[in-house]
Amino acid sequence: MTTSEKFFHMAIAVLLFYGVMAAILLLTQRLRSRNGERVQAAAFLGPSLALIGIGLLYPAGVTIYQSFFGAAVFDPPFVGFDNYTALFTNSQQLTVLRNTLFWVLLTPTISTIIGLVYAVLVDRASFEKFAKALLFLPMAISMVGASIIWKFVYDYKSGESTQIGLLNQILSWLGIDTYNFLLEPPWNTFFLIIILIWIQAGFAMTILSASIKAIPEDMVEAARLDGTGPWQMFRHITVPSIRPSLIVVLTTITIATLKVFDIVQTATGGNFDTSVLAYEFYRQSFVAGNQGLSATIAVVIFILVVPIVIYNIRQMRKLEAR
Repeated sequence: MTTSEKFFHMAIAVLLFYGVMAAILLLTQRLRSRNGERVQAAAFLGPSLALIGIGLLYPAGVTIYQSFFGAAVFDPPFVGFDNYTALFTNSQQLTVLRNTLFWVLLTPTISTIIGLVYAVLVDRASFEKFAKALLFLPMAISMVGASIIWKFVYDYKSGESTQIGLLNQILSWLGIDTYNFLLEPPWNTFFLIIILIWIQAGFAMTILSASIKAIPEDMVEAARLDGTGPWQMFRHITVPSIRPSLIVVLTTITIATLKVFDIVQTATGGNFDTSVLAYEFYRQSFVAGNQGLSATIAVVIFILVVPIVIYNIRQMRKLEAR
């Protein structure tokens, strides 16, 4: 499709949108009673609810339905909860769940700690903007690009070959045996987690730095006049004041971690026991052809993400209300 054709289709979509809105206004503008207002509200909400139903609820229902069927591509057998049982009993799937647990526990926690400490240390420093840019820079890199960068850092050459990986070259300079960072489970999972921490720490620092700057100056001055030291200031003033932001950062990174796919695909291809739920969904669906188990994994990810999203929205509303 050429650029002119794209603009033509976009113009048609815009005209259709305004046409539908104008039609609704014309049809409902004479409705002045309470029932008329209800009809007017329904006319405006109807298209949105229909789109939500088609784009969100219907696929979710189909996915849940497919999770109760077997692996056959055509006419798969009904297997009930067997896919859910397999997900929580099969040794390979248990490894996937274990790795996902490592990712979810470590990535949000360490990223937030690094972002918070960094934001506090560079706050109001003369080189604050430069220091923030350094930590935020990985956020501008795609996960695939970041994974390729770190693959060079972790690169390993066996025997007497010259090491081109940064870490193994440092080990060679120190006289320590080189190591294949992406081969040995479960440690290879931790080295993959470092990549996402490297990316997300900048996001955490940005949000938390803005919250720290929003702390009332008179509160800080009053604490200083009372002789509060840096640690007491951090513990009793800074952290309690930015608690909603901390929770938002933690939950947002947790959601991103549950969806991590690019890093595993690029760095190891899910080999050497490094697969996680999001990658296993792809592998079961497009490689193994097990639509039932892939749908089950999607349902489990959905169940894990929904309460975090709801909690995150509540915290963001509290943050906006401050």
